[in-house]
Amino acid sequence: MKKRTAKLMAAMIDYDRGDAQRIQHFVKVHDFAAAIGILEVLDEDTQEILESAAILHDIGIHLSEQKYGSSAGHYQEIEGPAEAEKVLRDVGGFSEEEIERISFLVGHHHTYHDIQGRDYQILVEADFLVNLHEDSLSGEAVRAARERIFKTHMGLRFLDEMFAEK
Repeated sequence: MKKRTAKLMAAMIDYDRGDAQRIQHFVKVHDFAAAIGILEVLDEDTQEILESAAILHDIGIHLSEQKYGSSAGHYQEIEGPAEAEKVLRDVGGFSEEEIERISFLVGHHHTYHDIQGRDYQILVEADFLVNLHEDSLSGEAVRAARERIFKTHMGLRFLDEMFAEK
């Protein structure tokens, strides 16, 4: 992990202070996203954007709950980008282009149609890998996600291995 990514993770842990469940969630999403990105051979810049977006992907939850009384993905996508931009600027070292792409990913990670970019695809897959387990979703839900969401070789492999019938 690069130092900038570690600083961002520390900033996000501070942001979610006292909410161990959400901290654990984004750490797991980050780790799956990082592994898939590396194994899918993303270029270094795209990998860093992916990892940063994975850390920040649910940053809009707290504001969504406060403003709308809901943590629904749609509300997270509304509230998340501006919060992500604030944290990225506070941490420092991110270019305007990086901030723009990371904020875009945060603002679209619950939108599953018209996925553009390998970073976007991998972020969605990593979040699904974690959510399918954390939400104890059925085998039918896993199969539906496999058909509709997963596209990368490594994302499919991780999904199949995680939810393999014993």
